[in-house]
Amino acid sequence: MPDLNTFPPTATASEIAASVKEHGYAVIHDMLDADGLARLRSELQPYLEATVPGDDAFLGFRTKRFGALMARSEQAREMAQHPLLLALMDELLLPHCARYQINVTDVAHLEPGETAQVMHRDASFYPFQNPAPLTLCATMWAVSEFTRENGATWLVPGSHLWEEGRVPTEDEVVQAEMPAGSMVLYTGTVFHGGGANLSNTMRTGCLLHYSLGWLRQEENQYMACPPELAATFPRRLQELMGYDLAAVNLGFVDHKHPNDLLNGTAGDGPGDLGPQWLMDRDNAIERLKVTGYGQTGRPRIRLDTDKVQGG
Repeated sequence: MPDLNTFPPTATASEIAASVKEHGYAVIHDMLDADGLARLRSELQPYLEATVPGDDAFLGFRTKRFGALMARSEQAREMAQHPLLLALMDELLLPHCARYQINVTDVAHLEPGETAQVMHRDASFYPFQNPAPLTLCATMWAVSEFTRENGATWLVPGSHLWEEGRVPTEDEVVQAEMPAGSMVLYTGTVFHGGGANLSNTMRTGCLLHYSLGWLRQEENQYMACPPELAATFPRRLQELMGYDLAAVNLGFVDHKHPNDLLNGTAGDGPGDLGPQWLMDRDNAIERLKVTGYGQTGRPRIRLDTDKVQGG
């Protein structure tokens, strides 16, 4: 089993991002302090108690999941704006967009007896074959300790660089074992999956994913969080949720800026939909060139749980 790619919170965004580009993921310890972790657990607990486990093999029969975290958790809102996390998104996503956005918020709570999830790529709902430009980055925050026994996330280092059709083997998998308060970041084309919970304790993770601003969000943030609540958030968080232009003229409402409409500052005339700074960023994008295409499926791979758990 390869060694786990781990960093302290004092590492620079450029250092971590360079490693993510090479390996496809990185684990960062101590992203949440004890107070933040306690607050997050307290805010999530009522929803964990009210949520029932899933009813299919992919989502898990003994896994509780719920989203809409921007509406439900003040701590999750702070996590979504963590300076190191946003600096990493600047490094990883801005080359292919003028703005990035929150793509999905979620909680995955694995109960004892949950089986391993199939290995998959989060970005597969976008029609790009692998290897592909980076379209999204996923983060999983450890609300509880992540261990091999309780289902720490499986990752396949380097699989973001593989050609379409290659599948992982057991000896290529690592598990993101990490203390509570840590975060694992991985690219959308890395093979990964929830591990099997062979312990007698719960494993709880909080997911915050980000994507290029010109792509549709996996979780509809405008319906997941009431606009009247979003209007009370800091402007940076509003922008991350999608109340912004993704590029010049992209995302306006009746020729007005969506953030002005949200906050009641739109006025009677047209909005500023092409400020020079946004045009400059738009022109700096590394634009994609399509050289071919073909029909491929979305890979989901079932690995031998016993072999992976045994290392």
